[in-house]
Amino acid sequence: MTGMQTRPGHAGDAPAARVDFGRRTLRWRRGGFWLRFDLRTIVVCAAITAATVLVALVTLGSGDYVLSIGEVGSAIFVGDDGFARTVVLEWRMPRVAASIVFGAALGVSGAIFQSLTRNPLASPDIIGFSAGSYTGALIVIILIGGSYLDVAAGALAGGITTAAVVYLLAFKRGVQGFRLIVVGIAISAMLGSLNTWMMLTADLEVAMTAAVWGAGTLNATSWEQAGIGALVIFLLLCATAALARPLRQLELGDDAAKALGVRAEPSRLGLIVVGVALTATVTAAAGPIAFVALAAPQIARRLARTPGVALAPAAFLGAFLLCTADYVAQHRLPAALPVGVVTVVVGGGYLVWLLIHEARRRI
Repeated sequence: MTGMQTRPGHAGDAPAARVDFGRRTLRWRRGGFWLRFDLRTIVVCAAITAATVLVALVTLGSGDYVLSIGEVGSAIFVGDDGFARTVVLEWRMPRVAASIVFGAALGVSGAIFQSLTRNPLASPDIIGFSAGSYTGALIVIILIGGSYLDVAAGALAGGITTAAVVYLLAFKRGVQGFRLIVVGIAISAMLGSLNTWMMLTADLEVAMTAAVWGAGTLNATSWEQAGIGALVIFLLLCATAALARPLRQLELGDDAAKALGVRAEPSRLGLIVVGVALTATVTAAAGPIAFVALAAPQIARRLARTPGVALAPAAFLGAFLLCTADYVAQHRLPAALPVGVVTVVVGGGYLVWLLIHEARRRI
């Protein structure tokens, strides 16, 4: 993950740890490796985690059956068989857990694409990968019908297919970030038209169900959906950690990365596949949730003050943003709405600010 660096040491070295306050880093050595952590990144991630836990506890206690934070803690940890435990663990916890895990996945996915393209506007929902996942899921829901796993497979297939098309159309002696974004926006517009056509021609009941799901919702999330999604996302995050080392070199450009021994195109392709799979997993479970992948990496970068887009802070902030947005969607509006409605409103404002900020910076 960005914010942590590994350095080879000597096999016989004893474990050691040292804090360098001048450089604000924590260095830890064990066996043949050095690990270096940025202290500000650690503090920021810890603060975001604390805020996310607080929002989660408040969410677990909110609703028709109101519970205090202390009662929520007792229901989780004391282990009595009362009604409060049923409300917290069986009814509310799956949704809260899903919002945290899915938000982290979207944050990492957005960080991958923004790092690869070196552009803060690059995210799966902007460059068409979310639309592709949505198309694949819609085909299963409307034309075929099937279980959650079938929808998940359709979303993954749609996202991977869209990514392959965008990658091939943007490829010209390598993939440049600007071409990838422009081609992705065009493909996203085409897929949006296709999705609208499928919704208009589907049966009314099926179309209404697909429309609610298409807004991005965590309603009726079960432990099965949250558990399967969390397992898949955990495996994908492990793959991201294994593939993430060349990200910093790729941000310097292909020539510099190749000079440092990085195989640019294979590394980029592997990261794109993982990023699309993270988005497709979330889309399969909750529908296309917009703008979390766009906003989380850039806000996290400004909080942690990292030189590039950092994966770990983006994951923690994505979890916080989606968990908070879901709380607002459930309990702070006149009527309960899909969480995607809240993220679109907030993310749209953020996108306008980002466009103005980038325009001023380039003047």
